[in-house]
Parts: sequence; structure tokens; C-alpha cells
Amino acid sequence: MERRKAREAVLALLFEREFKKEEDPALTVRLAEENRDIKADDYVERVYFGVMDHRDEIDGLITSRSIGWKTNRMTKISLTVMRIAVYEMKYCEDIPFSVSINEAVELTKRFDDEKAPAFVNGVLNGVAEDLGLKGDAPKA
Repeated sequence: MERRKAREAVLALLFEREFKKEEDPALTVRLAEENRDIKADDYVERVYFGVMDHRDEIDGLITSRSIGWKTNRMTKISLTVMRIAVYEMKYCEDIPFSVSINEAVELTKRFDDEKAPAFVNGVLNGVAEDLGLKGDAPKA
């Protein structure tokens, strides 16, 4: 599956989880594969389950750079997109952080309010700085 489509699949799965927090995460994936056009390839599963496993840490990084905005005030789309990007920046060494940020902004443009991409871009660039990521240098 093309990476952009895979990110959209992760976005759909994580967005759905926001409304079905009590459901088994694996069941969410299985039902999405059975009932919708979602294929959980290696990337989808790695990022979907990874975001859930590290959600508190990821949300902490997002909150630290979203001055005046707590995660419960953000749109669920923007928050979910940022969670994916932060997970990629922190845990996916095979993905340049600049790609993670760019793809997050593109997803936000596609699925959220017209003002959201600038907010997402600013927060994610701040998180990248906090993680010590500069330019397109490999992640440490």
C-alpha cells in the first residue's frame, strides 16, 4: 500500500478509536478490514498500535508545543494527525521527520478546518526541535 494511503488508514483507525475507547484495538482493525477499504499492512499496524502504546508520551510532546491548547480542545482530526507524525518522528527511523511533518500538514488540509494546517505545522516543528531533529539528518 502506498504510504500516503497507509497514513490515511491509520488516521481513520485512530480517529475511530476516539469514539470507541472501550473496544479492543485489534477488533477495530479487524472490523475495518472486513467492512471498509482498509488494509492493515506492516506500516499501518506498527503506527496504529505504536501511537496507542505511546499515546500519553506523544500527547505530552504535543501539549508542550501547543501553547494555550490542551489536547481536549483540539479537533480530533488535528490531534490524531499530530499523534501519527510525532510517533513517526520519535519511533520510525526510516521516515525523515520532514516527511512526517509535510504529510501531517497535507492530511490536515484534506480533512480539517482551513486554519488547522498552520497550527499542526507549528506544533510539529516545535516537537521536532524538542526531539533534537534538524534538517534531514538521521534520527538519533
